Amino acid sequence: MEEKEIKRMMQEKFAEIYGGEGELFFAPGRVNMIGEHTDYNGGHVFPCALTLGTYAAVKKRGDDVIRMASLNMDDAAIREMTIASASEKSGSWTDYPRGVIWAMAEKGNTIDTGFDVLYYGNIPAGSGLSSSASLEVLTALYLRELYGFDKVEQIDLAFIGQSAESDFVGMKCGIMDQFASAMGKENKAMFLDTNTMKFDYLPLALSDAKIVITNSMVKHELASSEYNTRRAECEKAVGMLKAKYDIATLGELTPEQFEEGKDLITDETIAKRAKHAVYENARTFAAVEALKNNDIATFGKLMNESHVSLRDDYAVSCPEIDELTRWAWDIEGVIGSRITGGGFGGCTVSIIKNDAIDTYKDAVFAKYKEQFDKELEFYVVDPGEGAHKL
Repeated sequence: MEEKEIKRMMQEKFAEIYGGEGELFFAPGRVNMIGEHTDYNGGHVFPCALTLGTYAAVKKRGDDVIRMASLNMDDAAIREMTIASASEKSGSWTDYPRGVIWAMAEKGNTIDTGFDVLYYGNIPAGSGLSSSASLEVLTALYLRELYGFDKVEQIDLAFIGQSAESDFVGMKCGIMDQFASAMGKENKAMFLDTNTMKFDYLPLALSDAKIVITNSMVKHELASSEYNTRRAECEKAVGMLKAKYDIATLGELTPEQFEEGKDLITDETIAKRAKHAVYENARTFAAVEALKNNDIATFGKLMNESHVSLRDDYAVSCPEIDELTRWAWDIEGVIGSRITGGGFGGCTVSIIKNDAIDTYKDAVFAKYKEQFDKELEFYVVDPGEGAHKL
């Protein structure tokens, strides 16, 4: 559906559910080109916002009632709460926007009247393209605009969204997903130092190639619990390495320093997790340098190495994704391919020559259907704008 059609649908459904017309807002999902599971390790990431994302139609009320509905839920039922109860967990999808209301209030931005909101997202659920971050940043955006929270800057939307997910929902995420959703720029990716929050925009100049996202249709049910486990494992590694290095995160180490100190890590599994975090950070630097030099072949090679590390050292892949990447690497014109997102399913991101995209789609679709009895979905994407009012 084109954005024009989505806007029309949102207003029609809003009128049907609540009556009247709402103000329209959008926040994108993201794909990370390289730098996976480095954001909560104080490392560097290289994501871009997508043109896929989450939409909201919203209108203020004159009382203290808040009503939420989503067209992505089968029943599109209204979830009703008061301002006072909005900061209580419900165990439903509304915990993400509830968490944003809570995080806003924690920063002194308390809403004084209720509102009606209708959500719709065109990010496939469980795909690893950050539908939750998109929802959080979107909610923070419309709260800022509706209630005049003028001191909340665009970058603050990311921190508020992260706080909602990490401190309220309980998924101890890094900043990358929310940052990309809030701060994205059309046709550009972001090279972000998650330790200092310094960032640069770089054109994704792929000349005669495109970014192709392939949805494995495997939902990452393990991601939440295993994500928190990986974070804890990396924190244990930092604790052990402190005997040699004055560090707060693994992102502060070079691969050479890691190799010199790795014997301090007494657990083999924790050592593998730490190795990934350190080497992936270095790969991200190298990939960005390759892009600056218009060396897309090296960028693709580093993407492939990233997947191997995520598969073998960080153990966040799955058989379906591993086969997808293996097949992709064997197809002429595929420059690089890797898992993207939290892991345990979701999507691969690939850079593919324009004249090889159809060949790639046909080949992996047929093999995947035969081996896993699932039908892949493909998205040929361009980097999009960050969260904005429509």
